Amino acid sequence: MSTTARGTRSLFYGWRILALASVTAALTGPGQTLGVSVFVDHFIEDLGISRSQVSTAYLVGTLVAALGLPLVGRTIDRVGVRRSMMAIGFAFGLALIAIAGVQGLATLTIGFFAIRFTGQGSLSLVSTVSVTHWFDQKRGRALGIYATASAIMMSLVPVGLNLVIEAYSWRIAWLVSALIIFGVVIPIARFGLIDRPSDVGQYPDGIEPDRKADTAAVPVAAATRAEAMRVPRFWLLAGASATVGMLSTALNFHQISMLTESGLTSIEAAVMFLPQVIGAVVAGLFFGFLSDRMTGRTLIPIVMFLLALSLLLTLTLAPGLAVIGYAVALGAAGGASRTVTSTLLPRWFGVTHIGAIQGSLSLINVSSTAIGPVLFSVTRDLVGGYGQAAAWLAVIPIVVGLGATTLKPHAIEQTRSS
Repeated sequence: MSTTARGTRSLFYGWRILALASVTAALTGPGQTLGVSVFVDHFIEDLGISRSQVSTAYLVGTLVAALGLPLVGRTIDRVGVRRSMMAIGFAFGLALIAIAGVQGLATLTIGFFAIRFTGQGSLSLVSTVSVTHWFDQKRGRALGIYATASAIMMSLVPVGLNLVIEAYSWRIAWLVSALIIFGVVIPIARFGLIDRPSDVGQYPDGIEPDRKADTAAVPVAAATRAEAMRVPRFWLLAGASATVGMLSTALNFHQISMLTESGLTSIEAAVMFLPQVIGAVVAGLFFGFLSDRMTGRTLIPIVMFLLALSLLLTLTLAPGLAVIGYAVALGAAGGASRTVTSTLLPRWFGVTHIGAIQGSLSLINVSSTAIGPVLFSVTRDLVGGYGQAAAWLAVIPIVVGLGATTLKPHAIEQTRSS
């Protein structure tokens, strides 16, 4: 319970904000790789372009979209999550309408830019920031629940899109997505979100701070984006997050081809996205618990170990437990990374400028997801197979994980572990 500015008692709104933000994060699905992948064959057939041209358009659109995310982050800090999400939701809906009308490679590239910037980038960013403001001591747990709930709901997006495509057409599927964004995201932002607990007389975690408690003397960081980016720990966290984004996207982008070469049917290969979701759900919750109790020096190497393990398991891919183990490990790496990154960033740098800091991190992450599939493909051509390529690329998370072991605990981390 909390006391409002008028002196009345009210329920803590943070958990409601978390639930609503999980829904808006899940609805970024049409702008995510798993949503776009449903349309790739239709683009090739109806627009008369090649698969490599679609991949190139996606790469260019994603990279250009990433450039605008730091500005989005600063805007969120300035105007608040409520107004920002209303504008972003409206823009995302328009982008989905626009991509429904693409006629060729040029307009497809513009369409990819629009949905990646507004959906995968901006809507994901503002959803995460909206949760971050409402929690402190329980932030890891809250963000673990947020990452888990949004992942479960987002896994339904490709199924829904496929159903609409089969019943009507791929262009109608984009338009239906736009209607859902207009009808869900904008009302959630307008009527459901509150920028900060202080706006309604509440406190993070729903607990009024005890001014006499010893822990109240621990200073809370309030770094600006420029200050955060001058600190080595920011770049270690960004490197870890980008490594997961780059290599998990690479594996997912080539998953059907990689698994069919390992003896699975195309249907069995597609079903392997389900164990990934299970791995992400379990890891999201577990690492949410760990993130409130452990330091970045421990958390980041564990995440990097999970990613390296999934890459090395590609050497033993075969129908049965081997491929399921690979899928669970890959999903766990993604779920753990999202929770750990979202928890450590505000812990280290505070929430005053969290939108701008998160926006710069999103620029790095989104760029990495564009580079990953190309890097994996080139490496495969050089070394002769998917498994060999993944094994070579496993060096990246191993190096990042070793680098993270050099981190000194932050002042807040030292207090919590004492």
